[in-house]
Amino acid sequence: MATAPRKTVSTGGAVVEHLIVVVLLALLASTAVAVIRLTNLFAVVMLFGIYSLLSASVFLVMNAGDVAFTEAAVGAGIATVLMLSTMALCAPREMPSRRNKPLRLLLVALTGAVLVWGTMDLPGFGDPSAPANQHVAPRYIQESPREIGIPNMVSSILASYRGFDTFGEVTVIFTAGLGVLMLLAGRRRKKGGEES
Repeated sequence: MATAPRKTVSTGGAVVEHLIVVVLLALLASTAVAVIRLTNLFAVVMLFGIYSLLSASVFLVMNAGDVAFTEAAVGAGIATVLMLSTMALCAPREMPSRRNKPLRLLLVALTGAVLVWGTMDLPGFGDPSAPANQHVAPRYIQESPREIGIPNMVSSILASYRGFDTFGEVTVIFTAGLGVLMLLAGRRRKKGGEES
């Protein structure tokens, strides 16, 4: 009885993929540091858009195309437009703060430490014995082609098995964007009325 040939990832391909991820993560870190240090708000907004595109690239390299698409559309697209719209109502530069900087740094470090501590109980990346891989993933893998008929398993999960969840997420994003646009339009009208 003949068996189907198995797909194997070459060691060289895995090394290149890891190198790409490391370079993208280094670019993410340097972009975050640049955002913190800049006071020009336009440059900060542009760097936020670059940060979102780099995040989308990381997701794409990790074979999470749906998350990469969402990050590129929402993070680099909608969020950048909303921040630029908001910036039209603000001063072009950040005002220096007189508050206690070491206290804020301590608070950020403490929050980061709690978040890292919270990830200690998570299973390893790609661990086959993780609960998600024992419960629902095998069913999706085995039954998705027969039940849904879509060759892309991620699309079948998002569009069918989790269709209401995906619809809810899109509704939340749309409502939030609409709310921000309404706030900005109201502020613009009020500002125009004060000038006349």
